[in-house]
Amino acid sequence: MFTFTKDCLIGINEIDEEHRRLFELIASTDAALKGTADPVGHALLLINELKQYATTHFSHEEKYMESINDPELPRQKKEHAAFIEKVNSYSFDSVTDDTAVAVIRELLEYLSKWLMSHILGSDILIGQFQKNEKPAIPVFSDKFITGIAIVDEEHKKLFEIIGKVHEAIQTELVHDKFDVILDILDELKEYTRVHFADEENYMREIGYDGLAYQEMLHQKFIDKLNELDLDDVDDNQEEYLYDFLGFLQNWLVNHILRVDKLIPVK
Repeated sequence: MFTFTKDCLIGINEIDEEHRRLFELIASTDAALKGTADPVGHALLLINELKQYATTHFSHEEKYMESINDPELPRQKKEHAAFIEKVNSYSFDSVTDDTAVAVIRELLEYLSKWLMSHILGSDILIGQFQKNEKPAIPVFSDKFITGIAIVDEEHKKLFEIIGKVHEAIQTELVHDKFDVILDILDELKEYTRVHFADEENYMREIGYDGLAYQEMLHQKFIDKLNELDLDDVDDNQEEYLYDFLGFLQNWLVNHILRVDKLIPVK
């Protein structure tokens, strides 16, 4: 749970090293709880160090994203703020040592799951889609094949739906495409829900130990879809939707290649 693996590498050295350090601090805190000399006191010191280091890391990450004009920066800032608020909500002022151990372990589990989900759900997209860049229509190819028939067919359908939105944006014959795009995005939301359910059922059937992790990433993606507020972007349809669709496309590509392709074929 507390191990940094190559799957977490996003290809930006400073960010990768800071992610590695965050995992090390989580693992060190867990190890401290198993010690004999004031384990709670030692763990609390490490948690304070972890909170400070996370804040520093978020600042570095946000400055890097700002320097490359990354359109995902507002979402990243929101996620970082929610993380800091959650961690700060834990209090150890009025707890016994036994109670503190349970609370610290709960916090460590949250930290490790959040960090893994955030890296593979958000950080992996840093620099993947630049502001004002027009992404090509996505195409499903052999490199995305997992070998699981239902998963591959549904991935192919997801690419087709995202492609419809690109085509709608690029159609010059229709000036106001808002309603058309809304309909396609609704189709994408519904089909994503169906696909994730089918994929999770398959993993459940084969007893895949990565199921909980996949469920977390799926929920994160659904949350991002639900955050889309088109009422605020009607006057800037094309620019906003290109940004958002760039996110959708890159998330799907990275998720298939780095996560779904690890699912065993029964």
